[in-house]
Amino acid sequence: MNLNINNISQERKTTLLQVIFATSIILANIVGIKIIRLGPLNVSMGIWLVPITFLITDILAEVKGKKFVSQLVWATAIAMIFSYIFIKISIWVQPAERFIDANPAFIEVFQNSARIFIASIIAFIISQLHDIWAFEYWKQKTKGKYFWLRNNLSTIVSQFIDTTIFIFIAFYHMTPKFDFTFMWSLILPYYVLKIILALLDTPFAYLGVKWLTPRPSSGPEEKK
Repeated sequence: MNLNINNISQERKTTLLQVIFATSIILANIVGIKIIRLGPLNVSMGIWLVPITFLITDILAEVKGKKFVSQLVWATAIAMIFSYIFIKISIWVQPAERFIDANPAFIEVFQNSARIFIASIIAFIISQLHDIWAFEYWKQKTKGKYFWLRNNLSTIVSQFIDTTIFIFIAFYHMTPKFDFTFMWSLILPYYVLKIILALLDTPFAYLGVKWLTPRPSSGPEEKK
C-alpha cells in the first residue's frame, strides 16, 4: 500500500492533530512527574509536550476557526478528568495476588495529588482559551497577515498564564519554603524555556497550516 501523507483528506488530518493534542495533554500529566536535568535547570518531562499543544491550537485556529478549537479544548478537559478518575479507581481497586508486590510501585507512579490535578486542568483551560482568543484577536488586527507574529504573541502570553497558574495552585505554601518569592524562582526558568520552544516551533506552524489547508483544484482535468 502506497500511503502519501499529503494525500490524506483534511478531515483525517484534522482528526490526527486532535488526537495528538489530547494525547500530549494527558501524557504531560502522566510523565510530568519525572524531573530531568537540562543544563542548570531541573525540568519536568511534560515541558516538551506543552508547546506541541499550543502549536496545534494555532494551526487549527488558522484553518478551522476559533469555535472548532474551543470545542477541542473542552473535549480534552473532559478527557483529562476522565483519565484522572480512572487512574484513582485503578489505585483504589484491590490488586490480584500476583500483582501485590508490584502494586506499591504502581501507586507511587500514579498517585498524583488532587491539588496538582486541579492546578493542571485549570491552567490548561484558562491558558488554552486565552491562546485561542488572543490568536483570533491578533488575526483581526493584522487582517489575517503575519501568521508568525500571531502565533508567537498568543503563545508567549498563554504559556506565561499556564506556567504561573499551575505552579501557584500546585505548590504555593506546600511547605514554608514555597512562598511567593520562591514561586517565581520556579516560574521564570520554566517560562523562558517555553518561550524558546515556542519560537523554535514557528516553521512547524507554517508547515502545519500549509499541510492542513485544502488545495484548490488546478486544471480542467479535475472538473471532468
